[in-house]
Amino acid sequence: MEPESPGPPFTITRLRKSRSPRLFAAAIGVAVAVNLVSGVGYVATAQGRDPSAEGATAALRPALPDSRDVDAVLAGRARAVRDRDRQAFLATVASAPAAFQADQTRLFTNLTALPLSGWRQQLETAEPLVTGPDGTTTLRITLRYRLRGFDRAEVAHTQYLTFGRRPDAGWVIVGDGASRGLRDDAEIWDAGRLTVVRGRHSLVIGNQPAGARRNGPKTTLRAIARRLDAAVPIVTGVVGTRWDRRVVALVPADRAEAEGLVGGRQDLTRIAALATVSQGGTTRSPGEDRIVISPETFGRLSERGRRVVLTHELTHVATGGARDGRTPMWLIEGLADYVGYKNARFSVRSAARELRDEVIKGRLPAALPDRTDFGSSSDRLPQAYEEAWLACRMVAERYGEATLLRLYRAAGRRGDAAFKEILDVPPAEFVAMWRDYLRKELA
Repeated sequence: MEPESPGPPFTITRLRKSRSPRLFAAAIGVAVAVNLVSGVGYVATAQGRDPSAEGATAALRPALPDSRDVDAVLAGRARAVRDRDRQAFLATVASAPAAFQADQTRLFTNLTALPLSGWRQQLETAEPLVTGPDGTTTLRITLRYRLRGFDRAEVAHTQYLTFGRRPDAGWVIVGDGASRGLRDDAEIWDAGRLTVVRGRHSLVIGNQPAGARRNGPKTTLRAIARRLDAAVPIVTGVVGTRWDRRVVALVPADRAEAEGLVGGRQDLTRIAALATVSQGGTTRSPGEDRIVISPETFGRLSERGRRVVLTHELTHVATGGARDGRTPMWLIEGLADYVGYKNARFSVRSAARELRDEVIKGRLPAALPDRTDFGSSSDRLPQAYEEAWLACRMVAERYGEATLLRLYRAAGRRGDAAFKEILDVPPAEFVAMWRDYLRKELA
């Protein structure tokens, strides 16, 4: 009896840059787009008005905060997080509505659960995005932070905070930009109570769903940490030591929150986990990206399927696959599946059952899958991953794992010329070899 299949491979889509320098996603899944959000101002102008009325009009305009006032408030919040001073942190929102104060209380509690080596909010510009009729002003803020032991560089996310002037306190935070249609870059600490588990090589951060058993989330996170820790030497054995050999995994409460963390309106219905680029510029070292787990889909996998998926995604983290726009997608995904299935005890016919159904009927693919084939809406998404995996498996069997890795790295620089350079075969001959291999393994 063939071993059970883990289901379709779970992948790397190249993620979108959303609203500001933020997180790129890979389900480990797919393609890059840019989505910048700009604020809308409601401050009236005096164009076309009688100059004699200018003084009266100016008197009615709301005062705008001085950048030094805003910087002072933000610096106080950073100190409060550093010192774990709950009272000082909440003092910065003491004039805000009760619901916002409750959100900020939860935020502070969540931040204290994390191994932060830095957390600060920085004003981008004193120019208001939105000025409300009540005299409040919404500003764009950049949040910068590091997780101790995992981030060499700061992660940078965009936020929106609304400031209001109070006679007894000066400028204070009274809300965020949500009511004005401005959404912060999502973070795992935004909702629910955090649970944090530290492994030998992993940091797993979960957002506990409402009504969850007290120890239930920690048990799940510990299992994920164990699997990631076990996957590190497997990945390193294939791709080498040129990565940090550590990883942060985010486990939100549900799929909607996972999609928020990924951004770019990514549909995770068919995806159990994906690698994402944590924003902080393009200089971040391999190993500093994140793995986001879609809990419902991940929970439906078998134990072996979960190991395959997490090893697959960890390979993307180790190779920087989530931010790789040059290497052919079949190599990015195929290498990750090759490492994921290594020592997993799945037969080829079981793991590639969708492709096998086609090959048995005489429908062999004419070409290697391209980036469009790995889109989450592709009708042949499982087959694309299976085709890519078996192409990489063929190279490893015939030329060795070291040559497969050399091909992976050369293809990003040389494109199709890498086939001749590394394997001494032209692209057309490689495709013919691969088609024969599919027939032999699956028919």
